Amino acid sequence: MKVTNVTLGPDQHLDIETAYDVATSDNVKISFSKKSREAVRASRELVESFVKEKKVVYGLTTGFGNFKNVSIPEKESKLLQENILRSHSVGVGPAIPKEVVRAALFVRLNSLAQGYSGVTQSLLDLTARMIEKDVIPVVPSQGSVGASGDLAPLCHMGVVLMGESEVFYKGKRMATSKAFKLAGLNPHTFSYKEGLAWSNGTSVMLGYMVHAVTRARRLLLVTDAACALSLEAIEGVSTAFRSEIHALRHHPGQITTASNIRKFIARSRLVDSMPNRVQDSYSIRCAPQVHGASRDSIEYVATVVTRELNAVTDNPLIFANSKEALSGGNFHGEPLAQTADFLAIAVSELANISERRTAKLVDAATSEGLPMFLVDKEHAGTNSGLMISQYTAAALVSENKVLSHPASVDSIPTSANQEDHVSMGSISARKVHQVLENGENVLAIELLTAAQAVDFREPKKLGMGTRRIYEAIRKVVSFVKIDRYLHKDIVALNKLATSGEFNKLLIDISRA
Repeated sequence: MKVTNVTLGPDQHLDIETAYDVATSDNVKISFSKKSREAVRASRELVESFVKEKKVVYGLTTGFGNFKNVSIPEKESKLLQENILRSHSVGVGPAIPKEVVRAALFVRLNSLAQGYSGVTQSLLDLTARMIEKDVIPVVPSQGSVGASGDLAPLCHMGVVLMGESEVFYKGKRMATSKAFKLAGLNPHTFSYKEGLAWSNGTSVMLGYMVHAVTRARRLLLVTDAACALSLEAIEGVSTAFRSEIHALRHHPGQITTASNIRKFIARSRLVDSMPNRVQDSYSIRCAPQVHGASRDSIEYVATVVTRELNAVTDNPLIFANSKEALSGGNFHGEPLAQTADFLAIAVSELANISERRTAKLVDAATSEGLPMFLVDKEHAGTNSGLMISQYTAAALVSENKVLSHPASVDSIPTSANQEDHVSMGSISARKVHQVLENGENVLAIELLTAAQAVDFREPKKLGMGTRRIYEAIRKVVSFVKIDRYLHKDIVALNKLATSGEFNKLLIDISRA
């Protein structure tokens, strides 16, 4: 079994691929660099000196939020850290997917391992062991406004570190105390600054975004592949994908998309087989421009997410070299909120243009000679073919248009107006996952439709890449000769389209 080994610290660089691997791997080993351990120890020693000196430091010797002016005596400082985790665990709604929480745990750990948070090494060690042993907190999905980071969901994770609440362990939901005993873990006693350090940060929305960017990148390739197969099905024109055209506009995503489609259809005897056809409709001809714009947007989002993966996002920050505790706003979720909204728009557009191609293929008026709803004449009427599959795609893209309204433009003040502008980033991050789920199903429907349409042509005439794509589809779903329960076909193609194996196939073809 492959082991994902990761070392964390200020001298390390974390990328999306590694974070995703940790979130989805069954076998992870996490260690901390020497520089990390030294930095964590130095910042912790400074925190303890602040307490002894009775230095006024937010959240350490004062209360939180609008209680910032309430002085906390040393004997109650530790209780303060536990109380923030319990009192702020007020989330509601269904549990966040386990793999997202796992990603959130990991990126929170990386932030604290940079050595600017004043926590103890034992807190980091327990978090690492929980990830390794797959002891994952049950975290309600609603309740964060993304201002002091993800307060409610992070606190739900924090109380688990104290041995309270519930977790998922070995596929079962159970009391944390039981899971810790089975996994050989001991609860952590939160001390000065640690509750605040744990709860202030963007790690939950960032955990969502690690998964969202990974899924969006895969969906891009699937969208290019589906377009290429639809182009084959209508015996379309390849001129619109020529490199000379795209070089004049300079957008890298557009250039990449056109290149992918050219490689998918290479040596096709269906494309360009109709000599009198000059050009195709926009959903085909403008695919490089539309897919490409989404591709560039997704890569911009990936850049922001990567920065955040390597950021320190709690407050106050402890600078051991200058012996200062500086209060700021690195916990504010605005950078992720805006990019999550941007990602939702980019994915929504991929689904929009895909649905238009599906509609084109099932309509005899636009499909360049294919039968209505892709049912042969012998069975037409009695059988509806793929008529209603397009309805489902239409419903999903319509839903995405609502979900693509930006959450980040909203703000409701909290903590008696001390926190008077919030990002709503967790809402942005949560809804982009629904947009992705919808988009993946829309693309599954296009793959189903395009493969069905190709069967009315001559599959042996497909290009080198599209032939392999068609064959992958036909391994999981067969030609629809008469009406059947199509839900299973869509589910099967969704599973294929989102799989690492299919993604690898498309990467191999695009790099040939």
